Amino acid sequence: MSSILPKDSSQMKDWSWDNYIPFFDYLEDFNLTLENVSDWMKYWSDLSELIGEVGTSVYVATTVDTADEEAKSRFHKFLEEISENASSRNQELKIKFLKSEVSPENFVIPLRGMKSEVDLFSEKNLPLLTSDAKLSKEYDAIIGSQTVKWDDEEVTLTQLSPVMLETDRDKREKAWKLAANRRIEDRKSINEIWEKVLKIRMSIAKNSGHEDYRAWRWEYLKRFDYTPDDCLTFHNSIEKVIVPLADKLLKNRKEAMGLDKLKPWDLSVDIFGREALAPFKDAEELEERCHSIFNSVDPELGKHFHIMREKKLLDLGNRKGKAPGGYCTEYPFQRLPFIFMNAVGTHSDVQTMIHEGGHAFHVFESADLPYSSQRDVGMEFAEVASMAMELLASPFLTEKDGGFYTKEDSARARIEHLEKIIMFWPYMAVVDAFQHWAYTNPVKALNSDNCDSEWTKLWKRFQMSEHIDYSGCEDIIATGWHNKLHIYHVPFYYVEYGMAQLGSIQIWGNSLKNEKKAIQDYRKALSLGGNATLPELYEAAGAKFSFDDKTLEYAADLIEEQIKDLS
Repeated sequence: MSSILPKDSSQMKDWSWDNYIPFFDYLEDFNLTLENVSDWMKYWSDLSELIGEVGTSVYVATTVDTADEEAKSRFHKFLEEISENASSRNQELKIKFLKSEVSPENFVIPLRGMKSEVDLFSEKNLPLLTSDAKLSKEYDAIIGSQTVKWDDEEVTLTQLSPVMLETDRDKREKAWKLAANRRIEDRKSINEIWEKVLKIRMSIAKNSGHEDYRAWRWEYLKRFDYTPDDCLTFHNSIEKVIVPLADKLLKNRKEAMGLDKLKPWDLSVDIFGREALAPFKDAEELEERCHSIFNSVDPELGKHFHIMREKKLLDLGNRKGKAPGGYCTEYPFQRLPFIFMNAVGTHSDVQTMIHEGGHAFHVFESADLPYSSQRDVGMEFAEVASMAMELLASPFLTEKDGGFYTKEDSARARIEHLEKIIMFWPYMAVVDAFQHWAYTNPVKALNSDNCDSEWTKLWKRFQMSEHIDYSGCEDIIATGWHNKLHIYHVPFYYVEYGMAQLGSIQIWGNSLKNEKKAIQDYRKALSLGGNATLPELYEAAGAKFSFDDKTLEYAADLIEEQIKDLS
């Protein structure tokens, strides 16, 4: 068989592993020298991208329709047959490359990551990682099937969420309790998935000779530039700097709404009793107006989004059977992004679209880097791309810029966004701290009652306020960890949002002084892909990679100042 790679991944979707073997053999048999290492690396990179693109295609198919059994079967086949075998062969190639002691130009950062991957690799873990991925799909199927009756219609919990923005308090309470009780119905099933997942992850750590899964995951995620203790410091800084500000916002909300105490269903509605923002009617309008906003931020970004629309790389509307949440993934060989979300007509949808747009622009801006490993971006900076875009785009939400709102409603939306940033950090701390506890105390965490207790404890530390009455909601609060898909899909992936939010606020702060330069720096940083350390990437974007008291104080002060100016 020829060693010439396919020109695209479409013909590969039904390939068996035997079809891939000659390409790996070609790489394995190659005599590596300084003169040919760049060509060899490019071939390997292209092969990896083609395989990755097949993986993306089969994964996307399972999310656009969680009931599609054929798609699920394709995904499982890819994980079991292609992905596992490719991982084994890639491990051999990494060893070959490292032993050769030759390297392409501008390859220091990928080389660092590759050395770590070789050290981390365990053949025993391949089927375990496959089982882990399968269980995340079982979790998706449970969440994706959660529906309730509302106004004589069967609706998803996502479709019910806009009710939380309505001015009728009784109606909000009814919807909140309906959704919460529906989630509780799946308590036993999700606990069972968690127990299986945790046991698998404990075995993965053991097979690799790590103290615990946290230590394994840290290395797996290539967290070279910060430690678990840094995360704990971040939690403490949030508790010290942000929790008091969040409490102040809750007090203002309570007083503005004329309530003695807030209830959980009072936390999203407009405090002045205004009807919820209704920025768009359907996914098509969301797409069109966001395109105009991206054009206003930077015409080149607008061109990127045009390509996505033209090539149908967007699935934005909510429907029964779709997986929950939103994401941006990549078809790596084509170097094109794909955005998935569940839009139902809220401002939150606008923010999600702009957020995922930032991820998409990262793909476009870093596309010229020759090797896939150079474009492997740590989430600590990948999320800067998305969160900074939310803030950079915010001045262009008005109708005069092709956006969604009047000047007044735009100011309202921006204030809500800034307040949500403040409220997010304490919640992020709960999610991250819970995972630190679970994976360093895995025997305790196997008991879901202990998980409920720890989540409640952390909720009290970061989220509980004298201004909120949670009485009668104790069980619902305790099982909050069931609803955070990151815990099941991508363990330890959440603190990155908190770190990146600090980076994005610094970029936004720069834009308030010099908008053009801030956007230039932002795009320059995106163009580096993952081919730099986290501190270097942040610096290129005009920010510092720091998450201590001082950095949080800067962010909090800027947000407070801007809220005051917009009010």
